[in-house]
Amino acid sequence: MVDWNLIGILAAFVIYFGVMIYIGFFFMKKNKTAGDYILGGRKLPPLVSAMSAEASDMSGWLLLGLPGMAYAFGLSSAGWTAIGLAIGTYLNWRFVAKRLRVYTHRAGNSLTLPEFITNRFNEKRGLISAIGSVFILVFFVIYTSAQFVAGGKLFSSLVTIYNLDLSFLGNPDLGMVYVIGILVCALIVVSYTFTGGFKAVCLTDTIMGFLMLIALIVVPVLALVLLVSDGGAGLASLDPRTFSLFWEYDPTNGVFEFVSVFTIVSGLAWAYGYFGQPHILPRFMAIENPNEIPKARRIAMVWVIITLTAAIFVGLVGQVVFPDPSAIAGFDSEKVFIFMAGDVFGSLPFIAGIIYCGVLGAIMSTASSQLLVAASAISQDIYKNILNKKASDKSLLLVSKFTVLGVSLIAILIALLGNATVFNIVSNAWAGFGCTFGSVILVGLFWRRMNWQGALAGILTGGVVSFTWGTFLTSVTGLYEMVPGVIASLLAIVIVTKLTREPEKEVLDTFDAYVKEIGNERT
Repeated sequence: MVDWNLIGILAAFVIYFGVMIYIGFFFMKKNKTAGDYILGGRKLPPLVSAMSAEASDMSGWLLLGLPGMAYAFGLSSAGWTAIGLAIGTYLNWRFVAKRLRVYTHRAGNSLTLPEFITNRFNEKRGLISAIGSVFILVFFVIYTSAQFVAGGKLFSSLVTIYNLDLSFLGNPDLGMVYVIGILVCALIVVSYTFTGGFKAVCLTDTIMGFLMLIALIVVPVLALVLLVSDGGAGLASLDPRTFSLFWEYDPTNGVFEFVSVFTIVSGLAWAYGYFGQPHILPRFMAIENPNEIPKARRIAMVWVIITLTAAIFVGLVGQVVFPDPSAIAGFDSEKVFIFMAGDVFGSLPFIAGIIYCGVLGAIMSTASSQLLVAASAISQDIYKNILNKKASDKSLLLVSKFTVLGVSLIAILIALLGNATVFNIVSNAWAGFGCTFGSVILVGLFWRRMNWQGALAGILTGGVVSFTWGTFLTSVTGLYEMVPGVIASLLAIVIVTKLTREPEKEVLDTFDAYVKEIGNERT
C-alpha cells in the first residue's frame, strides 16, 4: 500500500534539501581564498545581511524551545526572554553593527572575532586568539548539538503524527528514527557549508528566514481559526494568568505562582548575549556598504518582532489544541509546533512538509553558521596566527573545511548521548558567548584606554564564570548565568586595564581613525 503521507512529506524535504545543496555547490567555485569562504569578501547586501543574521540567531530554538516554554509555563518566562531578545537585536544593530564593520576593516581586515580582538589591541603573543578560539569551539560544539537534537525531534515526531510506514528502513523504533533525524540534518548542513562557505550560508539563511516567518504565522493562525469554527470551547478554559508576564504556571504542582525578580532579570539578560555571538556578528562585518546598516536594522527588527510574537502564540494556542499532552504518544512541550502543524495540515502532507521545512530552516541556518565560525577559529586564529603564519590560502581553505567535519562529528555525539532540552542547551551556549566576548567587544568599541590585558581578563573571567555558574548554580539560584558572567567580565576588563599600562600609540591611532570614520552619523 502506498503511504501518501510519507511521499508528500519526503517530496517537500527532497526539494528543500536539493536547493540547499545546489546553492552550496554553486558558490564552491567562487571561493578562491579563505576570506571568501569565511566572510564572503564583505559583499553582503542589507537584506541578506539582516535575514542571515536573524535566521542564524534564532535557530531551532525559535520553533521548538520558545513555543515549548510558552506551552509549559505560560507567557511570563517566554515573554521576558522574547522582550530581552528584541531589545538586544535593536541595540546590537544600533550601536555595534557599523562600528564593528568599520573597525574590523581598519584593524588588519580581521575576519573573525578573536582576530579582531587581537588586532584591536595589537596583542602579539597569540593568547587572545588561542583562548578565544577554545571558548568558541567549546560553546559552538554544544550549540550545534542543540540544532541536531531539534532535527531528531522533528523526524521522530513525524513518524508519530502520520504513522509513517518505514518498512523500507526495517521499521525502526522512535529512538532509532531520532538518531536518523540527527544524522540527516547533520549531513545536509555539512554538505552545503563544506562546499559553499559564507555566501552559501548567508543565501540559504535568507531563504530559511522567510520560510520560518511564514510557518510561524500560518500554523497558529489556522489552528486558532479551526478552534473558533468548532465553537472555541477550549479557549474559555484557559486561565487569564496564562497571558500575564507576572504569573507563571508550575506544572509540577499545577498552580500559578508570581514570577520572581530573577525570572524577569534572567529573561531580559538574553539581550546582552547578542554583543558576543560569533555567528551573528560576522554578518555586520560582511555587509558591503556600512551606510546601509540602518536599512538592514529595520528589516531585522520587523522579522524578529513578528517571529518572536508568533512563536509564543504557538505555545499559547497549543494549550488549547493539546490540553492533555500526556495523551499523545511521543509528545513533549518542545514539539508543540510540530504536532500543531500536523493537526492543521494532516490531510495535506506536501503542504505540511513545506511547513516542516521551516523547522529544518531554523535548525540548519544556525548550525551552518556555527560550523563556519568554528572553522574560522581553527584556520585563522590558531593555524594561521599561531601555528603557520605563512599558510597559503589553499591550505587555510582546506583546514576550514575539515574543521567543519570535525566539529560536526563531536556535535553529533553530544546530541546522541545528551538528554537536555533545546531551550536549555541554547541558553547555556548563548550566555557563554555573551559573557566571553560580549563585554570585550562592547567596551573595546567605545573605550579608547582599554588594553589587551583587560581584554584577555574579560574573556577568561566571563567564560569561566558563565560555564561554572551555568553548570552548578543556575538551577539552584534561578538566576541565569549571563548576569554574574557579564558583571564579572566587565569588572575584570576595567580593573585589569586600570592596573596595567596604556595601549601603544599605534593602537590609539587606529582607534582614533576608526572613530573619525564613524563620525556623528547614525549607526
